[in-house]
Amino acid sequence: MSCLNVAIAPLVNTGTDNFAIWVVKAPYPSGYVLRDCVFSPELGQIWQEWQQMFAGHSPLDIASVSTIRGVNTLPIEMSSPLTGQTTSPYSSRLMQSLGISLWRWVFDGAILGSLERSRGMAMGQNKRLRFRLEIRDPDLIALPWEIMQREPGQSAISLSQDILFSRTISEVEPLPNLRTDPTLNVLLVLGHDDNLQLEKEAAILEKILSESSPSETNSVAGCMVKTLLQPTPQQLIQELETKVYNVFLFAGHGLPAADGGLLFLGANMSLNGIELAQVLTRTGVKLGVFNACWGAQPAVINQQVIPASSLAEVLIRHGVPAVLAMRDEIADQESQSFIQAFTEALRARKPIDEAVAGARQELLTIYKFNQPAWTLPVLYLHPDFHGDLIKSVDEGITELPDTAISGINSPKPTASLRSLSPEGKTWLLRSGVTRIGRTKDNDIVLPELYVSKRHAEILCRNIFIGGQSITTYYLQDFSTYGTTWCLSANGWQQILREEVPLLSGMQLKFGSVKGETWEFLIEGDSGLGTRDSGLGRDEGDWGE
Repeated sequence: MSCLNVAIAPLVNTGTDNFAIWVVKAPYPSGYVLRDCVFSPELGQIWQEWQQMFAGHSPLDIASVSTIRGVNTLPIEMSSPLTGQTTSPYSSRLMQSLGISLWRWVFDGAILGSLERSRGMAMGQNKRLRFRLEIRDPDLIALPWEIMQREPGQSAISLSQDILFSRTISEVEPLPNLRTDPTLNVLLVLGHDDNLQLEKEAAILEKILSESSPSETNSVAGCMVKTLLQPTPQQLIQELETKVYNVFLFAGHGLPAADGGLLFLGANMSLNGIELAQVLTRTGVKLGVFNACWGAQPAVINQQVIPASSLAEVLIRHGVPAVLAMRDEIADQESQSFIQAFTEALRARKPIDEAVAGARQELLTIYKFNQPAWTLPVLYLHPDFHGDLIKSVDEGITELPDTAISGINSPKPTASLRSLSPEGKTWLLRSGVTRIGRTKDNDIVLPELYVSKRHAEILCRNIFIGGQSITTYYLQDFSTYGTTWCLSANGWQQILREEVPLLSGMQLKFGSVKGETWEFLIEGDSGLGTRDSGLGRDEGDWGE
């Protein structure tokens, strides 16, 4: 399936309202485009008004983007999304106005051209374009990007018939080995909530998850559900480690906080996002669903948003393949309608993003366009995860994710990046992802003037050919100005935010084309020879 990834990030040292928007991944080489823009006061004003109309209650003291930009709020008629009613016809126009404003801010000029061509390529293949948006400014995460629409009367991007919309994060741990599961295996956890009748809620959710609709056929996958009512953290972890689950569903009370927020399992028992992420990745859970307040919202301290603090972000960063969380509070009836439609789509073996799109459409049908219900679910997908949750038993052998390393039936080759300068360094490459950049948080540190803080990544992947696992390597450019270079027969060629396959012996440059030359090598291929004896800590830390 064709995929287009777009990132939004603030420009440093240029003021608070200057941003860069660029294509991180495109289905064709010239689709990697970049533009600078300003978050206008007008857009900030519409966002403030939208919050007043649709946020309902908000005990969290979150400074909005428009507040940071110095936009004053205009008083407008208030309503609560939980009542299912708005008190002003202005709500429909406001929903549409913000959606159009966000679209025009993101999709302008070359960015729109890249979207349209990618969309056309997908339609030519009779497929839907998988569009993923990465928000690298914490202040922008709270915006309802799912409501973006091009023109009045056209569908919002998350309701489109030819686009599958989700959010993503590029700075992530590699995916763990993923099983091929023929059924949904759900661990349903009901935590502490003063307004939640646990036994009744558990019975409703179990019925929604397990029952088949009359229209279903034998091709629909089964669903096994295990319910835990207010478990201790130890009981929850033990259950996940004892049995095999591919879906973790939490219903209860949650709050944004540092380290991925807090989920309240009991009156005095909580679990933070980092703690949960560790056990979910270790036990192979593919999808986390959180019917808890603000699971997709970051935490705030002293009016400052804490980067990478929302539950959804933390789980994805730690390697959970997919996370579905709520941007705000969602009413029980709305949540149940969504989960029912979502589960039916998953049991029909649809990818997760397609299942979310269908369930979102169900909410729109029931609660109408100018109600916020359909805008509340926020889906994050790991950049290397294609969204497949379950498969038929007869679909073939178990597949590993693109970034996974098998290492079971065949020896793993050792790959390295070696400087061709006298006394140059040699770095062994990691299994999964090796990050290259100027700062010390990278795996390969190149402290040169023209090297970006996060410049490039080398991805190690397995592909299956004839039943055998073949290890392959790819280079992905993330530099600010596309200053990664590869030597070809026509000289040094620029890699502009593209992903290119690497072959042993290929020569690369990072930053200036006049800078240091590096050679990619795979042990056993020509040109590697003996290892450099001066590897120091790099070989000692990463050696086999």
